[in-house]
Amino acid sequence: MPRNKKTSNSGAGVSDRAQQLLKLLIENYIRDGSPVGSGTLARSGQLDLSSATIRNVMADLEDLGLIESPHTSAGRIPTTKGFRFFVDSLLTVDHLNDSEIGKLKVELDAGIEPKQLVSKTSDVLSAFTHMAGVVTIPRPETVMMRHVEFLPLSNNRVLTILVMNEEDIHNRIIHTTRKYSPSELTQAANYLNEAFAGKNLNAVRQMLVKEMQETRDRMNSMMLAAIEMANQVFAREHDTADYVLAGQTNLMDFADMENVDKLKQLFEAFNAKRDILHLLDQSMHAEGVQIFLGEESGYNALGGCSLVTSPYEVNGQIAGVLGVIGPTRMRYDRVVPVVDITARLLGAALNRRS
Repeated sequence: MPRNKKTSNSGAGVSDRAQQLLKLLIENYIRDGSPVGSGTLARSGQLDLSSATIRNVMADLEDLGLIESPHTSAGRIPTTKGFRFFVDSLLTVDHLNDSEIGKLKVELDAGIEPKQLVSKTSDVLSAFTHMAGVVTIPRPETVMMRHVEFLPLSNNRVLTILVMNEEDIHNRIIHTTRKYSPSELTQAANYLNEAFAGKNLNAVRQMLVKEMQETRDRMNSMMLAAIEMANQVFAREHDTADYVLAGQTNLMDFADMENVDKLKQLFEAFNAKRDILHLLDQSMHAEGVQIFLGEESGYNALGGCSLVTSPYEVNGQIAGVLGVIGPTRMRYDRVVPVVDITARLLGAALNRRS
């Protein structure tokens, strides 16, 4: 059973009979997208209850705030509180079969570059769920510095070539306080490579700050050059929080999300990234699969949406988070195992690359 963003006590006072009915009602609503009436539940053959008893139980569930009646419809739909109780206590998660797991393994091939692998993973999540797939870029704490080079450009600019892990190459143009000669840049790069190769970026950044504080009075020009440029390069890598998103247009296919204003607000949130990154960051500090339901996220743009996430690990440390964004009326029994297994496979593929 997935661990979730919030622990619900909404089930207090809900009888076994009411829980069975609520589970069936929500499964019907997820499948059909329409309010579910007592007649539909009675005809399902899964409840050994009379139509009158079903109506009474539905009234009790409505009083508890777990279901509601939209407009004047005779049917009921689950509330966010009802969905929370469902995913916390009633959800039966499917298992992916060997064929599906095999397809995921083939797609997440460790032979491609880490950046491409992250991008491919978001595509895979979208393809398997027909919703939006999101994957955060691995954090610097799990990225190892292998080699750095500095090449002089005009106007006090320097091209930095940073090799991380095995073959992940980042090019950056930085602006320095003065013009450095090619020999100074070579000496600075040699110093950094000798001192920090094989260490993760976060540790490199911390060591540079410490060294700068301890040796400022006796620094030679080479060390000043190295630290000035390294601080710019590694700080940018450390502070860059980003994610790759794929399949967001799939959300337009769901009747729940046909409201143009709602979609516009959601797509603006995707572009701004801040709110989505905040939610994903919360998942970094949690164990296993997390489910954020609708307004529980605290962001209006995500009302009516759910975010199912799981962290992935590299070198025994949490490196990032991946997940699926879709309507609250999603197949959690299907999405949860896809997210869970994809996180494990991505971590394994990145481990083989590091």
